[in-house]
Amino acid sequence: MNGLEPVVWLVVFVISVTAHEAAHAWAAHRGGDDTAYLGGQVSLNPIPHMRREPFGMVIVPLLSVFGPAHFPMGWASTPFDPVWEQRHPRRAAWMALAGPAANFTIALAAFLFLRVGLGRGFFLPHYSGGYSHLVTGHVAWIDGMGRFTSMLLVLNTVLCTLNLIPFPPLDGASAITLLLPEDAGLRLRRALRQPALSLVGLLLVWYVFGQLIRPVLDTIVRWVFV
Repeated sequence: MNGLEPVVWLVVFVISVTAHEAAHAWAAHRGGDDTAYLGGQVSLNPIPHMRREPFGMVIVPLLSVFGPAHFPMGWASTPFDPVWEQRHPRRAAWMALAGPAANFTIALAAFLFLRVGLGRGFFLPHYSGGYSHLVTGHVAWIDGMGRFTSMLLVLNTVLCTLNLIPFPPLDGASAITLLLPEDAGLRLRRALRQPALSLVGLLLVWYVFGQLIRPVLDTIVRWVFV
């Protein structure tokens, strides 16, 4: 399975990011903005998302998973109408929150599957300090299922946590405006749209996120084996 691990990471990445972007597109469509819907992105088919962001959805993940990191990195995006955002800032905030919510749902489903599988003896504990192989099984296909589910849990936890950081260009910068009065939220969204803040946000993620996510993952792994 070790030789196939990068390929499985790529499959998990495509599934997870596609669900994230499809959730954004669906929430926007439900809120009255059909921009992403007309682009075919209210879909779990990864092709429309790859077509929109081939560099972030294909090239960067390939380079990262087969490179020194051995972990998929990349990005995608969902188009929306800025006029709609100005008119309906709360709907736009729900659209932003929908992406991390999709990743949370996948992570929760993977967590419960691992817990139930361990409890019923379908899986066996296999945690050795890494995050891609939390459980194993008596036969190869069960071991493979355990690896795949472990990767789903880890990557979707990473994507959910990352995107909830309330700093541009991450989804949390928009979602946090749900906690504010509509006028104040709209002003905050305008202020956070400055390119310099997005650059600061990316640098913050680059230098700080690794320290933030490790205790989160370690806690979730402990919960898997409780």
